[in-house]
Amino acid sequence: MSQTENIPSAPTFFSVSDIHAYYGESYIVQGVSFNVQEGEILALLGRNGAGKTSTLRAIARLDDPQMTHGEVWLDHQPLHEMKAYQAAQAGCSLVPEDRRIIAGLTVEENLQLAQIVEPVGWPLERLYELFPRLKERRKQEGVTLSGGEQQMLAIARALARDIKVLLLDEPYEGLAPVIVDEIEKTLNLIKEQGITTVIVEQNALRALALADRAVILDTGTVVFDGLASEVLENDELRAEYLAI
Repeated sequence: MSQTENIPSAPTFFSVSDIHAYYGESYIVQGVSFNVQEGEILALLGRNGAGKTSTLRAIARLDDPQMTHGEVWLDHQPLHEMKAYQAAQAGCSLVPEDRRIIAGLTVEENLQLAQIVEPVGWPLERLYELFPRLKERRKQEGVTLSGGEQQMLAIARALARDIKVLLLDEPYEGLAPVIVDEIEKTLNLIKEQGITTVIVEQNALRALALADRAVILDTGTVVFDGLASEVLENDELRAEYLAI
């Protein structure tokens, strides 16, 4: 099984190095490191409580959890020295599990709001090409969309910014398999545009089938870093750390 010491030595586009983070006095992220090349999809996996969401939030420079040590580099930019809004401007976008669709705004207004501040990403026309369902509902209030449509809107809103890495927290949660299929097609199209994606997902088999590489966390530490196909082929590894 691949271990963290086998991380490629080639220059990486997105690098997380020995990050530590706390919720109050609870030590949640305990020295997590991994590298992701430009355009790769990385599945960040583990059991509930392993530290996956906390790792994403620390990368995005959110205050909760508090990152106390380590470095995060995105395209030669030190995210670890930035506030959350600066990390977002540098191209790091987190789509949280609850999607954070803004109540009272239509689909189109949610997208337009994301483009008020530079740097602007994909124009509305291009977003609607990627998500034709959003175009059909562009005048509908965003919070009245179905769960799958809200997930599409959350991803489209991220792309409305000029992003380099997309962090997805449980994007398949509560969605029917046919909608998950649509989301995965979209993520593959995003990959073709050179955008790096890190996906945290309880549906590990779906995430592994989508991803190029996988990192598995256990109690806040990395226990596996390698090809996603290695995890799919290793029954013992999946049973021990993913319970599948």
